[in-house]
Amino acid sequence: MNKPSLKRALAFALAMFVAVSLGACGGGPKPDVESGATAQAEEGDASGGARAVFSAKIGISLPTQNLSHWNPYGVQLKSAFEAAGYEVDLQYGGDNDIYTQLTQIEDMIAGNCAVLVIAAIDGNSLTTVLAGAKEKNIPVIAYDRLIMDTDAVSYYVTFDNFLVGVKQGEYIEQTLDLKNAAGPFNIELIGGDPADTNALYFYNGAMSILSPYVDSGKLVIPSGQTEQLAVATEGWNTEKAQARFEDIISSVGYGPNGKKLDAVWAANDSTAQGVTDALVNAGYTKDNFPILTGQDCDFQSVRNILAGLQGMSVFKDTRTMVNRVVAMTESIMRGEEPEFNDAETYDNGTGIIPSYLCEPLICTVDNWRELLIDSGYHDESLFSEVLAEIQPSPER
Repeated sequence: MNKPSLKRALAFALAMFVAVSLGACGGGPKPDVESGATAQAEEGDASGGARAVFSAKIGISLPTQNLSHWNPYGVQLKSAFEAAGYEVDLQYGGDNDIYTQLTQIEDMIAGNCAVLVIAAIDGNSLTTVLAGAKEKNIPVIAYDRLIMDTDAVSYYVTFDNFLVGVKQGEYIEQTLDLKNAAGPFNIELIGGDPADTNALYFYNGAMSILSPYVDSGKLVIPSGQTEQLAVATEGWNTEKAQARFEDIISSVGYGPNGKKLDAVWAANDSTAQGVTDALVNAGYTKDNFPILTGQDCDFQSVRNILAGLQGMSVFKDTRTMVNRVVAMTESIMRGEEPEFNDAETYDNGTGIIPSYLCEPLICTVDNWRELLIDSGYHDESLFSEVLAEIQPSPER
């Protein structure tokens, strides 16, 4: 793990303009002097040390506001960067519109942003536009989703996406007691957007746990839809996931009085919500609901967990990534190499991208309050209605 000293080079007022060598781990450019990034002064931090205070504009490009997953990211990123003294240009790519995102990034480059933080709608679509960032020596941090086929990407900040899938697969394995139960059990798969590089990691992680049971016959996929592209959901769209699962229910004959469905691997909460809607419409209730996974702890899926309509979600605390990307940006601005903890996994087609992988956690009905409410991630009032239904007495 690369851990640069916080004591070196903090007194350099103009050190951000010195070339940053990223060594054999890949890497990207230094901030350009034309970006308007200037060191204003040095201030003491809480530990008694000094930190440079910069006047610079950070460009943040996120996919959409139509998935609740991205709203806290945007709010938290903007607030954290502004609190650190940066100007922020935050843009959302419409409804996952690639052209809109490309245009917005072009404007950020033309507007001399000092650093770009980008969560790509399509990880393969930014090669040409980011050539402009490379020419102007604007570092690019890929955020949550790896950007492919461009050497303009300096760093990648994400959660351990393979581990996310592993945790989902392990939850199904443990809840069905696959190591001991005779089976067979029926399972279906609902994957993510094939344009999102993370979707393959989620799928591979889950299948690393589930595939041996499929191969042995203990898990059966009656729809026959098993490959990653066959189970994908364009745009992570809830309605598309619902439509596909309604077709599966109809074609296979699943139902409370039909063929038993034991589990559904859903890659994230928006697809899980589509599955839930399809199952409820088919007559399923919390008393006969299959095991259902998810990811992101969207408040609707947490409500479904409390109501017995989803088994788990993977909690990826957005604040962890926000803090990490701000710290990474400040290291870049000081002319330092940021901390990263993975220099092997993520090859974007031009080489390994130095990455910081945050740890995901499993959220269930047993620990949701500790993870989400006590930590301040969600407001408990969001769940008051469902809590009143399952806990008529407010006494705890």
